[in-house]
Amino acid sequence: MLTKNGEEQRSVQTTEALASDQRKQSSNKGQCSLDFAQDYAPALESTQMVSINSRYDLFINGKQQAPHSKSYFQSINPATGESLAEVAIADEQDVQLAVQSARNAYDKVWSKLSPAKRGRYIYRIARILQERAKEFAVLETLDGGKPIKEARDVDIPLAAAHFFYYAGWADKLEYAYPGKSVRSLGVCGQIIPWNFPLLMAAWKLAPALACGNTCVLKPAETTPLTALLLSEVLQEAELPPGVVNIITGTGETGSHLVEHKGLDKIAFTGSTEVGKAIARGLAPRGTKLSLELGGKSAHIVFKDAAIDQAVEGVINGIYFNQGHVCCAGSRLLLEESIAEPFIEKLKARMQNLRVGNPLDKNTDIGAINSKAQWERIQSLIKIGKQEPGNFFQLDTKLPEKGYFIAPCFFTDQSSSNSLSQVEVFGPVLSIMTFRTPAEAVVKANNTQYGLAAGIWSEKGSKIKDVASRLNAGVIWANTYNKFDPGAPFGGFKESGYGREGGLQGLHPYLEVVH
Repeated sequence: MLTKNGEEQRSVQTTEALASDQRKQSSNKGQCSLDFAQDYAPALESTQMVSINSRYDLFINGKQQAPHSKSYFQSINPATGESLAEVAIADEQDVQLAVQSARNAYDKVWSKLSPAKRGRYIYRIARILQERAKEFAVLETLDGGKPIKEARDVDIPLAAAHFFYYAGWADKLEYAYPGKSVRSLGVCGQIIPWNFPLLMAAWKLAPALACGNTCVLKPAETTPLTALLLSEVLQEAELPPGVVNIITGTGETGSHLVEHKGLDKIAFTGSTEVGKAIARGLAPRGTKLSLELGGKSAHIVFKDAAIDQAVEGVINGIYFNQGHVCCAGSRLLLEESIAEPFIEKLKARMQNLRVGNPLDKNTDIGAINSKAQWERIQSLIKIGKQEPGNFFQLDTKLPEKGYFIAPCFFTDQSSSNSLSQVEVFGPVLSIMTFRTPAEAVVKANNTQYGLAAGIWSEKGSKIKDVASRLNAGVIWANTYNKFDPGAPFGGFKESGYGREGGLQGLHPYLEVVH
């Protein structure tokens, strides 16, 4: 919904209704085979440290600026369906202003600073993020719907860690390219998704700044608030005006940014369809491009695996994050001889999962990010039910408000089933079996994507052999969804190209001179 400039409206975040739902859920017996999964009293995280403005403008040239469009949209709390704030929509003129601001900052300030001084600014950003970590975690949960314990323990610490990591690289680029000379690209346009709003911003901003570039960042329409709060951190760190500009808006805003000819580089994380369109549009211009797109990643569990550990890894890989990680382990390949006991253990473990208020520290599975995404997931589940296979869904009471889906899975699937091929981006798992390692590799690779995989076995030689034959950019062994700023991340095939994180994360933001 768009509102015109001047309509002041204060959106107040309420948690009482969710708390009431949680109490009702706690008192509801018989919904799960293990009642204690529902017996936790609500333990709501306080929102007092978060101050949400009624309206947010664009962050251009180091300050807030009203949009030329004079249009705003509502940022919604997916756990309640209520509006949190009005957020500016940048039009073509706003994008032009942001790019010009970044260009001026690059030419006059940032490119002229010594690498050591650039590193100090990045380090300051990391320290301030640490100091304001709880504020960011709560806001991330309010705006995105993910459980507070995930935002608090994973997203925000990792975001700060990436700024720390690349602050160290700023004055050591010659060690990344021994015997060669490198230089920055210039102005980078960066578009990030809604599943890890602050972390994705850190993945893109930190290496770009360390390499000497300036940036125009466009956060997702449904989760803009932590990126806008980051603008306060940039000001507090006294980052020179224009080095980072943050423009909000719809997909049309992103299109204006991609189409701007004043950019030297585009970095995009999002859907494969949009990524393809961006690649087609940039091809004639020769603008540098890196893409981190979709995934349909597989767990491969062999009979010699530690079964309980593997069950926990599967739960962590798909349900704890609502399947909202692009590398979510949304396919499960089980060696045939252990399929039945593994599925029974998986069902038993799912009974302990708590779906509800994301602000509750006991919640394992929070809200789906938006109504549109909720409807898409429901439609895909409906399609899955119409195809061959069996369906299981956790029988638990969901909150009356907001966008929630109980975790579920489909068994007896084949590679031709829709849910074995389509990226759902929700708590939905597709399960199939295999008899030999070769068959497991064929089934794991039988998808348009190639982002990640998990291999579960006690035999290191088997893990190494299978990993060498998988088309996946990231492969975990006997664990899943473990990230570190020093490790590169990215995929093959329609999962995109380029890497983020580690030394390899510098490559997309540098030009090797000789």
